[in-house]
Amino acid sequence: MKLKRSWRNLVALAATVAFATAGQADGGPAALKAQLAALQPALAQNVFGRPLHVESNETSDALKSDVHAIVEHPFAMVAQALTSPGSWCSILILPFNIKQCLVPPDGSLIVRIGRKFDQPVDDTYEVHFVFRGIRQTADHLEVQLYAADGPLGTHDHRITVEAIPIDAQRSFIHLSYAHGYGMAARVAMQAYLATVGSNKVGFSVSGRTAKGEPVYVGGVRGVIERNAMRYFLAIDAFLNAPDDTDRRILGWFTASERYPRQLHEMEQAAYIGMKRREIDRQEKTGRGA
Repeated sequence: MKLKRSWRNLVALAATVAFATAGQADGGPAALKAQLAALQPALAQNVFGRPLHVESNETSDALKSDVHAIVEHPFAMVAQALTSPGSWCSILILPFNIKQCLVPPDGSLIVRIGRKFDQPVDDTYEVHFVFRGIRQTADHLEVQLYAADGPLGTHDHRITVEAIPIDAQRSFIHLSYAHGYGMAARVAMQAYLATVGSNKVGFSVSGRTAKGEPVYVGGVRGVIERNAMRYFLAIDAFLNAPDDTDRRILGWFTASERYPRQLHEMEQAAYIGMKRREIDRQEKTGRGA
């Protein structure tokens, strides 16, 4: 039993290793506008079929991934969604490995992270995120969520989101994930990558084959890029359907299936059924809190 649970822990860590990362914002609206200008070629032509760019890096004790994207949503709508703890829980519950998200009276987030299939809440990892900073002006938004501790030796988890308006209907979003990790997390990740995660890849292109096909990064960078994309797609799904839970669930799954090599984990019916049960459980728990 202990071995079985330890293996589930490895898979859970791999599924969530991107839950965080680093860094303060890059300098407000001027810096984000400069990033938008610099990324125009990548946003215009890429493997995503939409104006989106993913990158990542690793050091000896930390992982980081960044997603930049143009979204078809007004800045005011983006700002309203991303400054609400309740909206964040509606966003974070969408990826397959998030089993519950609750907002306690202090306005923080209690997130339960587990496996990709049905799982009792008591058998998941609890990560406690606080809103470390929310800065909002007429032309810039920055929100940072922080958790001191995470699964299996990970620490200093950060989720940072910045946004600026492009025009009346579009916004530019920068989503950053990062965390630090110790020896236990390193060993767990190496075990995952040597087994069930050995064939998984991320989104950054590290080269080309002789036929000109893209070669995608793997390893821990692949892990964090997959998670970064999952959470960006969750934000986009919420913005597309802020008042329609079923549409959000289907929207997230449909969007993730556009990139099956990286993000496919289960069939549509299994995912939708699981998420409906988890969201129902989340709502009942929230009402009882």
